[in-house]
Amino acid sequence: MTGLLVKEREVVIPGEILATGMDFLPAHGAFREKDNIISNQLGLVSLSGRLIKVIPLTGKYAPKVGDVVIGKVINMSFSFWYVDIGCSNDAVLPLVGTPEYVEKGADLSQYYNFGDIMSAKVSRVTRGVVEISMKAPGLRKLTGGKLIKVTPSKVPRIIGKQGSMISLIKERTGCRITVGQNGVVWIQGEPEMEFVAVDAIKLVDSKSHLEGLTEEVTKFLDKHAKAKEVIGEQDGSKEE
Repeated sequence: MTGLLVKEREVVIPGEILATGMDFLPAHGAFREKDNIISNQLGLVSLSGRLIKVIPLTGKYAPKVGDVVIGKVINMSFSFWYVDIGCSNDAVLPLVGTPEYVEKGADLSQYYNFGDIMSAKVSRVTRGVVEISMKAPGLRKLTGGKLIKVTPSKVPRIIGKQGSMISLIKERTGCRITVGQNGVVWIQGEPEMEFVAVDAIKLVDSKSHLEGLTEEVTKFLDKHAKAKEVIGEQDGSKEE
């Protein structure tokens, strides 16, 4: 018997046979051994045409050029800032990578200081060096709000197809949300709704492998929206 032995988003373990025969090809997280395609890690099955990929459930973030990340300034030199983006090596933000013009020799702490949080884009990855840039729309220093961490490999599920999942959470909570490919999420809104957005994102993170997740998140958000309406009506009646 040949063919596919697993389903989309199914959790598989190292050594598990995903498909037999030559109809499918192994991609990241899988390899071929004679007629079998086998998983080499714990993760979720992702199917794209004939390609079978296994997305890891755990592990450190591996930066790729073009990724939007959220990081924290942890050090600086005369010509760049060191930014923690949660990977093996700290990223560097050079002067030319900032939206502002910064003269050489300037006090860099006047622009981005220790502990500042920023959204940036990975512009270059070489051996041992990750360079980031803030020269793109929407990339900036992030102030206020909340930061939470999620599993980096589950970020695509949190964002959703064409941004559908994160747009749903933004609309229902009224929060501004930036999701970093490195598994860091920034949320800013009314304090009560920030907590709702946090719980919704954590729900997606914990159940990313399940089907019908959009419906479950919608019900969760609707429940909180109704609760907020009831509280608002009660507060209004008290004032009267």
